[in-house]
Amino acid sequence: MEKKLKKSSRNKMIFGVCGGIAEYFEVDPTIVRIITAVLIVAYGAGLLLYLIAALIMPSDS
Repeated sequence: MEKKLKKSSRNKMIFGVCGGIAEYFEVDPTIVRIITAVLIVAYGAGLLLYLIAALIMPSDS
């Protein structure tokens, strides 16, 4: 079975992007959320990348 990157409906906090990435790479969603928060605070570009991912990633439902 082929893995596909999709937004998660089970590990959803805001849009489900971090949960979907965590499911794809089979890691804890908290780790992905912490990395995303650090990128947003440190560089600011993380927010833009998150919003773009929220728009283009399909939902798993």
